Amino acid sequence: MLPSIPLKRIDGSLENLQDYAGKALLIVNVASKCGFTSQYRDLQKLYEENKAKGLEILGFPCNQFGAQEPGSAEEIQNFCSTNYGVTFPMFEKVDVNGAATHPLYTFLKDQAPGILGTTGIKWNFTKFLVSKDGQSITRLASADGEGKMAEAIKTLL
Repeated sequence: MLPSIPLKRIDGSLENLQDYAGKALLIVNVASKCGFTSQYRDLQKLYEENKAKGLEILGFPCNQFGAQEPGSAEEIQNFCSTNYGVTFPMFEKVDVNGAATHPLYTFLKDQAPGILGTTGIKWNFTKFLVSKDGQSITRLASADGEGKMAEAIKTLL
């Protein structure tokens, strides 16, 4: 079962992680000026192909890696929709490491540590896949593209 974690959409509306109970989730820390930014295209394609099967993709802008997400909420939203046609839910900019880590990322990192048990997020576009029952969480690396994501999503749906 998913824990109760408050979330704020990029438009300022409030949600809770529990609102996504019963859905398979792909949660990604994103950035507009990163070498992996083109993954927005892959994420949108996977969202369109799998939304009806119960997949939600949640994008969390983060400016902690190379200051690659410097924009305001409006600038980020415009960039994503204009350049990549993003329709999956986007949320407010968050920290994924350090003292101000968003509670969602504290939860995800505890449930799915990285290589050698490290919990820190290494870069933009680190992905977490959460099963529909919230019991299984898998971490994928920044470089894991559409093929690896599609394969992992298939096991969840």
